[in-house]
Amino acid sequence: ARALDPHPSPLITSETQDGYFSHRPKEKLRTDSNNENSVPKDFENVDNSNFAPRTQKQKHQPESAKKPPSGQKQRLQRKIEPQDKGQGHSVLGKGPSEVLPPGERPAANSSHGKDAPRQPHSRKSGGSAPETKSEQPPKCDISGKEAISALSRSKSKHCRQEIGETYCRHKLGLLMPEKVTRFCPLEGKANKNVQWDEDSVEYLPAHPVRIAFVLVVHGRASRQLQRMFKAIYHKDHFYYIHVDKRSNYLHRQVLQFAKQYSNVRVTPWRMATIWGGASLLSTYLQSMRDLLEMTDWPWDFFINLSAADYPIRTNDQLVAFLSRYRDMNFLKSHGRDNARFIRKQGLDRLFLECDAHMWRLGDRRIPEGIAVDGGSDWFLLNRKFVEYVTFSTDDLVTKMKQFYSYTLLPAESFFHTVLENSPHCDTMVDNNLRITNWNRKLGCKCQYKHIVDWCGCSPNDFKPQDFHRFQQTARPTFFARKFEAVVNQEIIGQLDYYLYGNYPTGTPGLRSYWENLYDEPDGVHSLSDVALTLYHSFARLGLRRAESSLHTEGENSCRYYPMGHPASVHLYFLADRFQGFLIKHHATNLAVSKLETLETWVMPKKVFKIASPPSDFGRLQFSEVGTDWDAKERLFRNFGGLLGPMDEPVGMQKWGKGPNVTVTVIWVDPVNVIAATYDILIESTAEFTHYKPPLNLPLRPGVWTVKILHHWVPVAETKFLIAPLTFSNRQPIKPEEALRLHNGPPRSAYMEQSFQSLNPVLSLPIIPAQVEQARRNAASTGTALESWLDSLVGRMWTTMDICATGPTSCPVMQACSQTAWSSFSPDPKSELGAVKPDGRLR
Repeated sequence: ARALDPHPSPLITSETQDGYFSHRPKEKLRTDSNNENSVPKDFENVDNSNFAPRTQKQKHQPESAKKPPSGQKQRLQRKIEPQDKGQGHSVLGKGPSEVLPPGERPAANSSHGKDAPRQPHSRKSGGSAPETKSEQPPKCDISGKEAISALSRSKSKHCRQEIGETYCRHKLGLLMPEKVTRFCPLEGKANKNVQWDEDSVEYLPAHPVRIAFVLVVHGRASRQLQRMFKAIYHKDHFYYIHVDKRSNYLHRQVLQFAKQYSNVRVTPWRMATIWGGASLLSTYLQSMRDLLEMTDWPWDFFINLSAADYPIRTNDQLVAFLSRYRDMNFLKSHGRDNARFIRKQGLDRLFLECDAHMWRLGDRRIPEGIAVDGGSDWFLLNRKFVEYVTFSTDDLVTKMKQFYSYTLLPAESFFHTVLENSPHCDTMVDNNLRITNWNRKLGCKCQYKHIVDWCGCSPNDFKPQDFHRFQQTARPTFFARKFEAVVNQEIIGQLDYYLYGNYPTGTPGLRSYWENLYDEPDGVHSLSDVALTLYHSFARLGLRRAESSLHTEGENSCRYYPMGHPASVHLYFLADRFQGFLIKHHATNLAVSKLETLETWVMPKKVFKIASPPSDFGRLQFSEVGTDWDAKERLFRNFGGLLGPMDEPVGMQKWGKGPNVTVTVIWVDPVNVIAATYDILIESTAEFTHYKPPLNLPLRPGVWTVKILHHWVPVAETKFLIAPLTFSNRQPIKPEEALRLHNGPPRSAYMEQSFQSLNPVLSLPIIPAQVEQARRNAASTGTALESWLDSLVGRMWTTMDICATGPTSCPVMQACSQTAWSSFSPDPKSELGAVKPDGRLR
């Protein structure tokens, strides 16, 4: 019999939860979907009208759980604003535009770009449209609600001025071309059909084409980029690499490997290409101009790729195919009703990029005289057309550059429209020779509203079960996207071995993946206080391990004293499972008083436990708490779940199929204060649920527990650590600040209502001695605070190993390069060496 509910909890249904369902509409899995662009298909049903101010709160919108009651809502507004979020907000977007939200300082424990925030993109750079600057900005009455909204939300004076000027020039008819000349002699749309003939591809042509690969990259996945580069490299082609302005670590890595090869160059200029922004088109146009001015690079085709692409056919096959169709241009069109495409894509709206945001300023007319087209922003263009787009001053190119300077997702439409209306219109092939992994049910969460005043989509990462799709296309395809080694590296390995054969037996590192999170030149200011606090603690635990397992009685050769900040941090994965962090750090060897550089590996302990005795409730498979929930890939991007007192954790549950059920979720703080309780209705087909309870901050540091009950019978629980901070603003924390952050919320009230009556029901006694100890801990600083932190970290993390990156006086300390786990261990799949006799690297 069901126990009486001692406390009715708010109900969250898996509908309001983004509960994801396993049955997908058939068209989602079509290998060859025509919907190659980044706007939801059912765009008409998406509300794009109200763009509220971009506040701290809005960062967390995707957790679409039921709104708390209004009392809680008011309290949420009063909630202490976080001093230092322990999470970077990683946005998974398209190629170069996978970016951080504007104005948000990236943090070291998210999986994406951790570099400095972007500078506003100047439209003058990068060969995009000429701006007609008038000396006196036209004054006008700004009456459009979208422009008024943009002005109210914009943070900088410069941006507000630009919004006002742009709006007024548009209102006065000085901005957008009204009529454009069409130079295409054909009626309607040309579409050359090209045949996929596997046999012809095996014979190399007499005059093979040479390709300019333009890699537009960002983030920190340097090893995945190097592996992809290795797969596409040939000595006869040319490689021009643009690294996002905010990705300084990646830029350093790229400069390092580019200088090994005479046919690889890095753009001397860098832009910050936000998702959907006008700056991406500027990047392509400037790259084209640069390539045409390189007289020593006789290329025939321009191909754009991101670090999330991978080839699915060999270089020889690509060259044979393009040599046969050397006069063609390959772009993928949307393939549906044009009026609907224009509306869905926002082409009939005026947008302005400034302050790393695309502002919607009102309506505009599509110019008369031309046919507008668009689709995917990944393309292959021949040199003749690239020359035309770059150097032509005719009416079409000039006016289209102007029109697309104020367009959302311009690279998804500019080249299509220019080509289709130009003298080159009969060279268009409706195929961009790629497969994109669209799953709009997961990928269209309007996840870019903090960057653009519109709704956007992103493709999913490929997994091993998708491998058959690379061989089953009805049309010629040579590349696929997206691939992401932190999500799944196995599929990249499968493709690599399929194209170029297996590595020799015994090759090290094939199932390992390392991704840098922090590098000394980034500067400690690029880290959040939570990350810095925990990295220091991990390093101290490493030294403790060296002392306990390597040290012999009566001598100091393996005893160390920590020195300075950590030097680098890597995520480490093995067989697609997160294995923890690798911290490179400096320490003084006490025997010889010499500085040594070591690397420590820490691994999270298993914290998810099924209740004992097990309940007869079988649907729950896993539960976890973290931040940066990625609804598209269904994982926490804050790998390792590094959380501090000012973070807003999300509880996630993974479900098997079964009957509709309601479960109760209870959050318990380190001294057994029940912080929150709520019910979730789990639909029979729900796979994941996630919810962020609106807790008052700061959260009390220590080990928290989240319990899941069915009819008030325990099903399972999971634990997570809220770390006390040893740093505030990257400086050692001061006593008054420690007390303010480490004592829990005012009156220990995480919510307006108290759940005290549940303590006896759940056998969770509040013990005065524990409460008193927590109060004393909260007041600690210096070494006492470090000891408290390290004891907590030791409960949740295991120090697996430690090694020396260079000379060491500890005789039993292993060299990092000799281990299988260290970021200094061999990684042949990503290492770039000398060009082989066949012109390849792989």
